[in-house]
Amino acid sequence: MRKLKDAITKENAAKVTFGLCAAFSIFAVFAIIVFVLYRSIPAFREVGVFNFIFGTGWKPTWEDKAWNGEYKFSDIFGVAPMIVTSFAVTGGSVLFGGLLGVFTAVFMAFYCPKNLQNVPVLKKIPVLNKLPLKGIFEQIINLLASIPSIIIGFFGLVVIVPLVRDILPPHQTGTGVLSAIIVLSIMIMPTIASLAKNSLEAASKEYYEGSLGLGNTKDQTVFRVMLPAAKSGVLSAIILGVGRAVGETIAVYFVIGGTPGNFPETLYTPVASLTTTIVLEMGYASPGSIHESALIATGFVLLVFVLLINLALNVIKRDKAGGNKLFGGKIGKHRAAEKVYVYKQRGASQKVLKYISIVLSLFIAFVLTFLVLFICVKGIPHLNLHFLFGESRNGDETLLPAFVSTGLIIFMTLLIALPLGIGAAIFLNEYSKKGSRFVKTVRLFIDTLAGVPSIVFGLFGMIFFCNICGLGYSLWAGSFTMVLIVLPTVIRSTEESLREVPDSMREGSLALGSSKVRTIFKIVLPSALRGIVTSVILSIGRIVGESAALIYTAGSSIRMPSGYGGAGSTFAVMMYRFQVEGLAMEKMYATAVVLLAIVVILDLLVTLVQKKFARKANGEERDAKTSRALRKDTKRNAVAAKLAAAASENE
Repeated sequence: MRKLKDAITKENAAKVTFGLCAAFSIFAVFAIIVFVLYRSIPAFREVGVFNFIFGTGWKPTWEDKAWNGEYKFSDIFGVAPMIVTSFAVTGGSVLFGGLLGVFTAVFMAFYCPKNLQNVPVLKKIPVLNKLPLKGIFEQIINLLASIPSIIIGFFGLVVIVPLVRDILPPHQTGTGVLSAIIVLSIMIMPTIASLAKNSLEAASKEYYEGSLGLGNTKDQTVFRVMLPAAKSGVLSAIILGVGRAVGETIAVYFVIGGTPGNFPETLYTPVASLTTTIVLEMGYASPGSIHESALIATGFVLLVFVLLINLALNVIKRDKAGGNKLFGGKIGKHRAAEKVYVYKQRGASQKVLKYISIVLSLFIAFVLTFLVLFICVKGIPHLNLHFLFGESRNGDETLLPAFVSTGLIIFMTLLIALPLGIGAAIFLNEYSKKGSRFVKTVRLFIDTLAGVPSIVFGLFGMIFFCNICGLGYSLWAGSFTMVLIVLPTVIRSTEESLREVPDSMREGSLALGSSKVRTIFKIVLPSALRGIVTSVILSIGRIVGESAALIYTAGSSIRMPSGYGGAGSTFAVMMYRFQVEGLAMEKMYATAVVLLAIVVILDLLVTLVQKKFARKANGEERDAKTSRALRKDTKRNAVAAKLAAAASENE
């Protein structure tokens, strides 16, 4: 009886622990909102909420004059120009990047050949015939999605801005809304393409086969049937792209011009968005001043916009009905009889859309190839052992401190985020009841936490960890902030793998007398190892490429960190510092090459891990081993038969 009570106590304790891990996301979101709002109150009180949001002036150098009564704070701090700029840049990038992403998704799902065997020119080249073209193209899109924003922003600074400057009227810098739109389009396109492709492939194959069976061409089926059927997923992908675009900081900072008070009157007017204003001025805002509070309030306004975007995304997720007016109506909607019996060739517009998707997809592949080759050609000649591993001093900065700082932050972040994320995933998948309000709330807040911009995480980390907790600029503060950033990734990836574990494995373990906790740790988690390993690799990639959140928490010291209590710079922050302080351009190229190499390695690791566990799940490894053993036995038997025949002949 006592053992039974102990077992029940352990089960209840485990359930409560996993429930607290799941509820952590709720606490985190509320903490971010509360503390950022708390530090925004002085600005809202002095300026007024209405004047702050709709005011058109931004002159922080006049703050002392406002205290003396010469000016009103409402004339000094107004974010209306930044809001308009953020909407203009986001709208343009989503329009351009969204179209690229959707057409690329259509190409990957329906038109990209698996190999080159069907290309007449290449039929006589066996090596090319065996190339998995579709897999390579998907890997290219995944790689583009993994490239840190600071590299894309740097590419925009050294390639796109000069290109725009050459086509603009004289005396223009090339920075502004147009350059920012191009850079953000490159950033959000792969995210939209990957998610939209998954939605297209998840659409029922009966729609596809039924449409072809009714006499429609493949192009008509793709654009008038399959795309409307995947409407919900495509719109969700576009809204996620909106969230990423409106919250992007460093990439836009490099190319937008950096003038907070300007409205985007033209595409080449130097301006500033909500995020870039914070980066531009937080460094010289006096602690505790209205200027600092106004910058934090700017982050709060940004946070409100992102929360509204997440709310819209959740509303769309609930609507699973296929089709809309844009793509030609709902599936199954009755068409007028006279249209059915009009016998003429149709589908010309869909054929045009097909070729547009092919051309745009090839253009995206070219852009990525050019970006990678450009960075490598410019950066590899400047790589040497001293720059990578030499002692870093003023005037002779090296990447050794970045290696150490990045490694320390990765270790501490994963040490905290993995138990929290795995525990939350276990609760959501193993203990949750269908239709539970608590589970729905947890999922909503996990999605919300995933959509919070990096700069807002940085502001929260600066307020809470650096100031309130007294950690200052330190690797502790940076690690704790990164825990909040990577936690949704760990939860989602682990939960997805837990869902794939067959219920028969759980039932078999429970039938043998194992407790639920023992079943989870001994049977379920080992079977879900793919998702855990994938989340670790993705989290490392996010930490390596993060800059905005770490600038205000871990600092930007070029010296070797003294430990977790000291400041330090990761690779992305080091690259940001090289640009801000006007240090040698060749060091920026070299650092970009190192970052790019790390990203490529991590991306390949994710692919290999997924393929490895997929083969294991399908039993291919077991079948391969069996076939190899059979082949060896066959060869051995053949050799033995030959030897026996030779011996009989000799006799």
